[in-house]
Amino acid sequence: MEKRKWPSQQKLQIVLEGLSGQIDISKLCAKYQVSQTQYYKWRDQLLKHGHQAFDVKSVTKKEQHLEQEVHKLKRIIGDLTVELKKNEFEP
Repeated sequence: MEKRKWPSQQKLQIVLEGLSGQIDISKLCAKYQVSQTQYYKWRDQLLKHGHQAFDVKSVTKKEQHLEQEVHKLKRIIGDLTVELKKNEFEP
């Protein structure tokens, strides 16, 4: 099968269809041209991280780190801007 990039919404649809039990996984995979190994990886990923769909208000550690980094960089830019302006007015 050729390698392609699946949108997350379609991955979810395929996995939920498989979890419904109304179709054999082999037939489901043939229908969407997905390997069974890939299907089971998506299923395991959904089962492992599915709870995060209900944690809308919580911020992940990665997001917190990125926000801190942005704040730090903005502070550095501000400091450098002030220093440049000081240097403009000095003879």
